[in-house]
Amino acid sequence: MAKKKTTVYLDEELWRAAKAVAARSGRRDYQVLEEALRRYLGLESMEAIWRHTDLSEDEALALAYQEVHAAREQK
Repeated sequence: MAKKKTTVYLDEELWRAAKAVAARSGRRDYQVLEEALRRYLGLESMEAIWRHTDLSEDEALALAYQEVHAAREQK
């Protein structure tokens, strides 16, 4: 997937924590932030569905969003 360069403003403590996780895991800062954002948006679930099903992209997206909303309602 193509990458898009962007600028974000983060709380300094959050930035330090992300950098620490990146250093401990041997990854780049942007990889840690991208993973966190994918998890928050529920895209990990959606990508897993796409890999293991013949649903269309729209069907998989709708199913992933249903799962995200259901998980948030349980909190």
